[in-house]
Amino acid sequence: MGNFIESIRSVQRNQNSLLCIGLDVDQQKIPQHLQHSNDPILEFNKRIIEATHDLVCAYKLNLAFYENQGAAGWENVRRALGVVPKDIVTIGDGKRADIGNTSEQYAQALFTLGFDAVTVSPYMGYDSVEPFLRDTTRGVFLLTLTSNPGSKDFQRLKVGKRPLFEKVALAARKWNTKNNIGLVVGATYPKELKSIRRIVPEMPLLIPGIGKQGGDLKSSIRFGCDKNGKMAIINVGRSIIYASSGEDFGSAARREATKVRDDIRRYQEVFFSM
Repeated sequence: MGNFIESIRSVQRNQNSLLCIGLDVDQQKIPQHLQHSNDPILEFNKRIIEATHDLVCAYKLNLAFYENQGAAGWENVRRALGVVPKDIVTIGDGKRADIGNTSEQYAQALFTLGFDAVTVSPYMGYDSVEPFLRDTTRGVFLLTLTSNPGSKDFQRLKVGKRPLFEKVALAARKWNTKNNIGLVVGATYPKELKSIRRIVPEMPLLIPGIGKQGGDLKSSIRFGCDKNGKMAIINVGRSIIYASSGEDFGSAARREATKVRDDIRRYQEVFFSM
């Protein structure tokens, strides 16, 4: 694998897709007929990946949905990553960071497990982020402006003349000496997404909040993509993976993923003459 940013560009071009599917699997929501299988979560993930892998540029696993299972959960992560085709980007969404030597352990754990990229909280500063940046083939998405309502509590506070989330974007631009940093920016705030894209015109933006959280897909494409209509990674989870609770859940997920991917393409054509 080459540089992480090159990998993003390559997979988005080859797949003709900006879609990322969030594999945030709640066992209580898995179709009933899978509940009696040897490993319901693994079987669910396997079926979703097999049904959708040609439609996406990435899969994102929120680690909380696996860590709550203890050792079995980590094994489910490892085995799910083994099902994802090698050219598709995998993102470990754990929002890790700590003092330097602890961050080194977090980075080693997640990248050794097999993730291509991770989400990291930048609020302890550069030394807490730097261990994740050492391998140029791996990506680091810094929390910048998250999609939840509570983001206003701190992320929007003014620091001088700028809100804190813009300060994070500026810091990320400075830290991006190895060209492997991206930002997490919620789809629920299109105005702010536009201002962040101006600060980092070429970085990948991981954009959650489409679907159940009410984020606007059209605005996310318009303001989240780079000048070429790429480098936005549009994460959609529950509305795809739980499109059906029946035995047809795989084909239902494929139909919903296809719809989202096609909507993304349509907006790309509108705004970027693709």
